[in-house]
Amino acid sequence: MAGAEIEALIQLLARLPGLGPRSARRAALHLLDKRETLMSPLAQALSTAATSIKACTVCGNFDTVEPCAICQDRARDDSILCIVSDVASLWALERAQGYRGRYHVLGGLLSALDGIGPADLGVDDLVSRVQAGAIREVILATPATVDGQTTAHYIADRLSGLDVSVSGLAHGVPVGGELDYLDDGTINAALKARRGL
Repeated sequence: MAGAEIEALIQLLARLPGLGPRSARRAALHLLDKRETLMSPLAQALSTAATSIKACTVCGNFDTVEPCAICQDRARDDSILCIVSDVASLWALERAQGYRGRYHVLGGLLSALDGIGPADLGVDDLVSRVQAGAIREVILATPATVDGQTTAHYIADRLSGLDVSVSGLAHGVPVGGELDYLDDGTINAALKARRGL
């Protein structure tokens, strides 16, 4: 049996996404085996991140500067605002290198089951941001889930009286995807969003 300190490490690792108790135990053993080359540098990086990284007060992205590097980038298009549920979605869009506008991170999705309402997501701040700026288009890049679509519809309703175009991401067959491997919902979404060639 492991000591209390090792069990505490395993329990903390098990809280990370994608790690269950067994994977957390293996990760803990690996960290302990590689104490000098991995565990100590990781502990230092975690400590530094905990004290120096914060959420940007403009868009919600994580960075060490305020506002974040994306908000400071003058080459970005101030007239387009992309709404994402979380920072992971923002980073995914940045990784794709196809979007050069501004962002607004909601910090979650509307969910009656989880007790998350519009005030928890700062939707009023989003509406104020759209009203105050020179934003011409809002892109709703929420997930294609029930909560994601509920959130997108709610935001679209809140923005309906403003002089702004509201659009959403297309859903359907991914590039390189084969129909045989796709779920029914994705195939149906692709059929509904079909376009001329």
